[in-house]
Amino acid sequence: MSDLNLVPPSKVVLVSGGSRGLGLAIVTDLVDQGVKVAAFARTVTPEMTALAEKYPDQVHVGSVDLTDEKAGQAFVKEVEGKLGPIDGIVNNAAIGQDSLHVHTSADQIAAIIHTNLTAPLVLTRYVLRRMMAKGLKGRIVNITSICAQRGYPGLVAYSATKGGMDAATRSLARELGGRVLANSVAPGFFASEMSAVLGQTQLEQIVRRTPTGHLTEPEEVVPVVRMLLVDDTNINGQVIVVDGAAGI
Repeated sequence: MSDLNLVPPSKVVLVSGGSRGLGLAIVTDLVDQGVKVAAFARTVTPEMTALAEKYPDQVHVGSVDLTDEKAGQAFVKEVEGKLGPIDGIVNNAAIGQDSLHVHTSADQIAAIIHTNLTAPLVLTRYVLRRMMAKGLKGRIVNITSICAQRGYPGLVAYSATKGGMDAATRSLARELGGRVLANSVAPGFFASEMSAVLGQTQLEQIVRRTPTGHLTEPEEVVPVVRMLLVDDTNINGQVIVVDGAAGI
């Protein structure tokens, strides 16, 4: 491709919620691509530890609560010292919801908003400041949800936070003036701890409504995240849905 002042592929990517499921799949895939990866979660799983031990110069993991601002900042500095400046962020960590809105307490709503919206925006701001101070370009991928666009009973606060991240993605793309590509990836429901709260009947209904006939698999989301982080692309400020057209 000709010289178009492109945002280069990310070399050091920070992944929140990288302990299991989609987060772990993203981490593993990026490592396979030769990308340096820093992953954190509330609890470091054996899978994370194994990756860090197998690739000591490429992977750094830590036990960090996303809502602990100081702990997150300390981890970022730790990563920079070991792997180099961060030029990619995957905001994947989130908590789910398993109650109708009328039965969800104000404290539960506040916790969902803090974890899924406020905390990732604060962490992103911190990384962006350091990235720009070093004169780097970078990429942001926010993992949101089809719930933000379609809605789903029992997931009101959760859907609101994912919609907020989609809106933030578009504004970041405009605000950052092309120095950082910011996009969202919105998976459909897939078998995970969060979708498990829906129950078997609801999951079967989703499958019946999905033209491709199955729930979304992490392996179907990972290539899209990879493309947004390491491929030459002009995709910016978009929400890419990966749900087999269930949401149409």
